[in-house]
Amino acid sequence: MFDRYEAGEQAILVHLDFPDENAREDLQEFEMLVSSAGVNALAIITGKRTTPHTKFFVGTGKAEEVAEAVKLHQANVVLFNHALSPSQEKNIEALCECRVVDRTTLILDIFAQRARTHEGKMQVELAQLRHMSTRLIRGWTHLERQKGGIGLRGPGETQLETDRRLLRDRMVNIRKRLERVEKQRQQGRRARTRAEIPTISLVGYTNAGKSTLFNIITQADVYAADQLFATLDPTLRKIEIEDVGRAILADTVGFIRHLPHDLVAAFKATLTETREAELLLHVIDISDDRRTENIEQVETVLKEIEAGDVPQLLICNKIDALEDIQPRIDRDDTGLPIRVWLSAQKGIGIELLFQALAERLGKKIVKHNLCLPPSEGKLRGVFYQLNSIVDERYDEDGNCLLKIKLPAREWDRLIKLSEADIEGFIERKQTDILP
Repeated sequence: MFDRYEAGEQAILVHLDFPDENAREDLQEFEMLVSSAGVNALAIITGKRTTPHTKFFVGTGKAEEVAEAVKLHQANVVLFNHALSPSQEKNIEALCECRVVDRTTLILDIFAQRARTHEGKMQVELAQLRHMSTRLIRGWTHLERQKGGIGLRGPGETQLETDRRLLRDRMVNIRKRLERVEKQRQQGRRARTRAEIPTISLVGYTNAGKSTLFNIITQADVYAADQLFATLDPTLRKIEIEDVGRAILADTVGFIRHLPHDLVAAFKATLTETREAELLLHVIDISDDRRTENIEQVETVLKEIEAGDVPQLLICNKIDALEDIQPRIDRDDTGLPIRVWLSAQKGIGIELLFQALAERLGKKIVKHNLCLPPSEGKLRGVFYQLNSIVDERYDEDGNCLLKIKLPAREWDRLIKLSEADIEGFIERKQTDILP
């Protein structure tokens, strides 16, 4: 129906400045998006308006300038750094006599190129179908042609109605398959919750360095590149954190200003990992001049996916691109880590990140030295079942000296359910038993 334009097309870029901050887009970021899509930009046409023009978005004179640029450079596509209505796309296409793509369609196109897993491809297709359903009216020239023929004459079903029905059926089918994927994810989350395994989710503006950081922490080989939306498919890996034990680290898709709502809706299952995480690692490209705006945009998207209240640890990445910045941990008034300065590319400051994670997540861990008499072999077996024994020795009287580490929830449950006086076995002079 709408063939995605092939990478390598010749394009004219159109960008307008608006006084309203909510309608304003970034030209440099738009050029990076175009480059990520594999499109060759021949010329950039800019202008200023207070409000979008109803018919052409850019105004009559500017629209004619775009059409002249298309003919001059022999471009075959016009890319707008804004969201266009279906009628505006249709009018500009008629004037320029070439394909017109708005910002939302461009981002969807990049996502379609990046999707690698079956789930990711389904999510992108669903987002494309949502967006396409509003643009059917300009996609055909024969929409009102009735089905007919001998024995089949009558009102019938218009081509537009047929296409909409096919789209609806396909969208329903994809939603059902994504629901099955979501149920599988929920089962995995419930299993991790029962096992007291915390989930840490990487979030941040696109191209902030999340995948590079993910790779160096987990020794994984997730695709990482200096381009927008290099990562699309979610990846989960186990990591070991001192005083915490096992944890799950999730690498997620990068955010961008004015992220299309179709994408947010389609990636709901993926973003659930972010919403239900114990801690968010908000990765920031500290060398980017627009870092403050990028942080605000990430916060906006987090609120949209109902993850605005999840605790965050800010990761100031790419300190190697700045002068006189050393890796460090910034803390709040209570001493809690709130910011880590590092370079994922150079591997600088990674040990500080693990230290901060241990402090942020380790508060739920209980550590004790226990002195169990020989009669408490059953209780010793329980600690082994919980995989909570760090060290074990015996004294001259046959007492078992245990150094244990386990989640506070499990410790409280043991005290409540055990017939033995577990707290009575705690050796108050902890350092006298085990180092």
